Amino acid sequence: QVQLVESGGGLVQAGGSLRLSCASSGRTFSVYNMGWFRQAPGKEREFVAGINWSRGSTSYADSVKGRFTISRDNAKNTVYLQMNSLKPEDTAVYYCAARNGVVAATTIGAYNYWGQGTQVTVSS
Repeated sequence: QVQLVESGGGLVQAGGSLRLSCASSGRTFSVYNMGWFRQAPGKEREFVAGINWSRGSTSYADSVKGRFTISRDNAKNTVYLQMNSLKPEDTAVYYCAARNGVVAATTIGAYNYWGQGTQVTVSS
């Protein structure tokens, strides 16, 4: 099993920044890809960004390209999501997810482990 714990959420004004962290533990050697998803009230959970643990290759949803950056610290088994130029529509619960598969993925079903989520609220 892999355990994921997110932190760093909070309330920020539009245009501001936040950095989310996701600390992983357990059978982390089985994880090849990590991702961030978000779910706004009344909406489906959606992919935000993904990263490959070893290669560091990244992918982003169009809605966050140029504003969000995903990164990882292999020594700390931690993934980060730096969020800049935040907008009210970025308000959501943000979830960290881990995938055993070697190929990057953007769908919910492709991920094997999930964190409990952290709330991000952007005020206008």
